[in-house]
Amino acid sequence: MVIKVFLASLSGSTAIKKKQQDVVGFLEALKIDYAQLDIASNEDNRRWMRENVPGEKKPTNGIPLPPQIFNEEMYCGDYETFFEAKEDNTVYEFLGLTPPPGSKKKEIVEAEQNGDAHIAELEEDDPDKKAETDAQDDIAEEEEPAEDDEESRKPAEEEEQEEGEEDREEEEQASEPEVTPHLPWSHRKSPTNTFFAALPKPNVTPLHWTICTQDSSFKPPRP
Repeated sequence: MVIKVFLASLSGSTAIKKKQQDVVGFLEALKIDYAQLDIASNEDNRRWMRENVPGEKKPTNGIPLPPQIFNEEMYCGDYETFFEAKEDNTVYEFLGLTPPPGSKKKEIVEAEQNGDAHIAELEEDDPDKKAETDAQDDIAEEEEPAEDDEESRKPAEEEEQEEGEEDREEEEQASEPEVTPHLPWSHRKSPTNTFFAALPKPNVTPLHWTICTQDSSFKPPRP
């Protein structure tokens, strides 16, 4: 099985040249045998490529552009599908080839197949082991809701702690003695000030005050 890559050696498009180099360079890096078929210098290659590309893979004008990739007579795809396979690490499947023994894809597939087969063999050979595994799964499922309850309980405990701190602050504020603001002596309610404020004020007019002051024997009443 030979991989055929149809390309144009005399293409004036820089994008087409870059795509062709990408495909050829990747195949060489993987050491995959391939053959380059030039459609620019060989009309038969051009005609064969156009006839064997599926209709749904052709552009609207009906003329497929290089590079086009085949595995013998089987169509693999164009550059876009090749690029997707390269990104997904499925180039061998894209080309219709079996991955080599040392490839990562081969190891992953074999490991998955062997693992599933090994588990199936254990379950068939040892039914008690299967029952024990099922019981462990059931216990794990029962423990999961308990963890959810603990997580939901934590916010409630935090709220209770915050409410307790607020109540403690209010009690401390209530237990603090009230501080009386500093007032001048005249504004304080002492017994002396209250006594003098209760005494009647003398009813002395200015004229009476003048007459009284002319008499040396007059003494004004004490407040």
